Amino acid sequence: MEKPTIVIRPAGAGDVGTIAEFNVALCRETEGRELDPATVTEGVRRFVSEPARGRYFVALIGAEVAGQTAHTFEWSDWRNGEIWWIQSVYVHPRHRGKGVFRALLARVRELGEQDPECCGIRLYMERDNRTARQSYLSLGFRETGYEVLELLFAGE
Repeated sequence: MEKPTIVIRPAGAGDVGTIAEFNVALCRETEGRELDPATVTEGVRRFVSEPARGRYFVALIGAEVAGQTAHTFEWSDWRNGEIWWIQSVYVHPRHRGKGVFRALLARVRELGEQDPECCGIRLYMERDNRTARQSYLSLGFRETGYEVLELLFAGE
């Protein structure tokens, strides 16, 4: 089977609904939880309209959004540079196995390597998601000694 042509572009206001829908599906698939679609939609809208928060990218196959990812910024005083965190990775089920995430990551990596402030890329994933782990390791990520902990406020 021939790989489709995948076009990566920054997300815009017209992508907010699709990204929010994908994020709700992502949470359902990876955590077995239902998110409030209105809250997610507003969060995506704010993210897309406020570039200081980060950037979303969408992968197109033809005119259809096949997948997405975002990255946010974390300042590392240890490295005197920004670490870009990959977030909200989702590929629509009918487009999995076609290289969609590989193309999204390649674009983010290219931008990171061109940005003198960026010193690396990190991501987090559900601990038991073996498919994602294998995919990320095959793309050059390596495991670290860090664990992610959180302290959430208001409703989580």
